[in-house]
Amino acid sequence: MSTETTDADVVGEITRNCLLTRARRISRIVTNLYDQELRPYGINAPQFSLLVLIARLGGASRAEIGRANYQERSTLTRNLALLLTEGWVEEMLSDQGGRSRPLVLSQAGRALLVSAAPAWRAAQMKAKQLLGEEGVTAIVGVADSIPLDELVE
Repeated sequence: MSTETTDADVVGEITRNCLLTRARRISRIVTNLYDQELRPYGINAPQFSLLVLIARLGGASRAEIGRANYQERSTLTRNLALLLTEGWVEEMLSDQGGRSRPLVLSQAGRALLVSAAPAWRAAQMKAKQLLGEEGVTAIVGVADSIPLDELVE
């Protein structure tokens, strides 16, 4: 009997134990729930989440938004494109003379947040039903306990 590890062994190990695979599956399923609810507003879940983050930050550079969202520049640029095109987010003119042009929510962006809030609440309810009380508690607990600042380089 051979003690060599085969690809079937590796696949079996990963299939049984991979946290990445499971976390991504949960993420895709939950994201899809929010996408379905937000679709009538012309925005998807990652874009809506970004809109909320920009509102919370109250004027931040692309780099600051990327760091706060733990997002690569290309992904951030792609998700920001629609927000800027639709006029939901706008660049402020910098009085510092530098290249930094903070992004802020426009009036249209604020109106979208308010009008899409019922859709977000419906998605939130569906996600909670799907995950159950234990699942929600686990996700919130894990998300709140990870020292994210230490993970970003």
